[in-house]
Amino acid sequence: MMRIFSFAALLFLAFSVQAQAGRVLPDFTELAERQGQVVVNISTTQILRNRSTQAFPFDENDPMAELFRRFMPRGIPGIPRESESRSLGSGFIVSQDGYILTNAHVVDGADEVTVRLNDKREFRARIIGSDRRTDVALIKIEATGLPVARLGDPSRLRVGEWVVAIGSPFGFENSVTAGIVSAKGRSLPQENYVPFIQTDVAINPGNSGGPLFNMNGEVVGINSQIYSRSGGYMGLSFAIPIDVAMDIQSQLRTSGKVSRGRMGVVIQEVTRELAESFGLERPMGAIVNSVEKGGPAEAAGIEPGDVILRFDGKVIQNSADLPRIVAGTRPGTRVGVQLWRKGNHKEVSLTVGEVSEERALPLRQGKAPRSEQQASRLGLVVSELSPEQRRQLGISGGLLVEDLRGNVARADLRPGDIILALINRGVTTEVRSVDQFNRLLSQFGRGANVTLLVRRGDMQTFITIKGISD
Repeated sequence: MMRIFSFAALLFLAFSVQAQAGRVLPDFTELAERQGQVVVNISTTQILRNRSTQAFPFDENDPMAELFRRFMPRGIPGIPRESESRSLGSGFIVSQDGYILTNAHVVDGADEVTVRLNDKREFRARIIGSDRRTDVALIKIEATGLPVARLGDPSRLRVGEWVVAIGSPFGFENSVTAGIVSAKGRSLPQENYVPFIQTDVAINPGNSGGPLFNMNGEVVGINSQIYSRSGGYMGLSFAIPIDVAMDIQSQLRTSGKVSRGRMGVVIQEVTRELAESFGLERPMGAIVNSVEKGGPAEAAGIEPGDVILRFDGKVIQNSADLPRIVAGTRPGTRVGVQLWRKGNHKEVSLTVGEVSEERALPLRQGKAPRSEQQASRLGLVVSELSPEQRRQLGISGGLLVEDLRGNVARADLRPGDIILALINRGVTTEVRSVDQFNRLLSQFGRGANVTLLVRRGDMQTFITIKGISD
């Protein structure tokens, strides 16, 4: 009797596990059927009129074609050829009267844009506007009564959650792929304004501009980029959060351009070593390396060495958070900024400026002759600047790095850098002479980390040197 009961219990348990597994396995059929109607196929034609430029050297179905088109949109200079360039992408409808969201790189430079709906109707579209910095574009077709995508809240996405992409990879319309969210708020090189949603959903050339859905059938992102060494899908895909995209489309629809806020600072990530040097309990915020003269930050009283902890009430966990938050603030808005300065919190008020053109600060590295002078405990050979050098640089002190010896040679310092200050537990001490610098270093125990404020060309940065010697 006991054996029969045990077998029955095990059988019941097995059926229960199977039933439970059946409940948690996702079913994408209804989502694909209902939401596929809002997804469109976008094809573009670009006439290459420059006879000194060759068109794309790839077939449009080649996986490398989209990467080539995005990073060399005008072709290869120096090889005469004139032709048409065609490309494919995806998009989705955001209004019943024909507004469609897609990627900027899908329609960039296009002379003709054709939209094909799920019901096979085709329309000639016009580009309302595009924003290369976020890779968002808004186009318009003349139609009414169109199905509209439902929008979700990307902030509620959880890592590990199922998501679905619908698009036209390689021209195969309304293809459905699924996966999970593998990371949120991902920063990519040269992409300062988008906290990307990282997924393992299969995204390929032609998927660009298509929607990323959550399991409620709501659009939470626009599929924008893939990580690839071959041009094809390799398990990492990146989507623009829909709230970022909708803010961009609202501005494009209203004015045809995007306005971004700016505060006029150069910032740096707070590492564990820098947090210790500045007296912070944990690494967070963004360190201000330099402040633009006459900019909003200078007017607000922000200084180099300040750590920005909050901007307009929003916590700055990582330095990458600050450009996104500032850029998303309307120019002219007055906001509160919380700083960490010399071991204490400080509140300032700042009027947000407007981004105009990209600013590029030159990096000039001086070359100093190798010196036979004895190195400091940090392994640095430094010398004092002449009054004329200080006058030209506009500084009152500072030491010139002439050579790096021992382990410090692997640090980020370079000969020609100028050490302006030393930071220890939130206290910043300006460096004025070699003797003073050595006295400051003598106060550190063996193996301690030392943080320096360093000037390189027109820029300033904080550099931590690990493990001071005897």
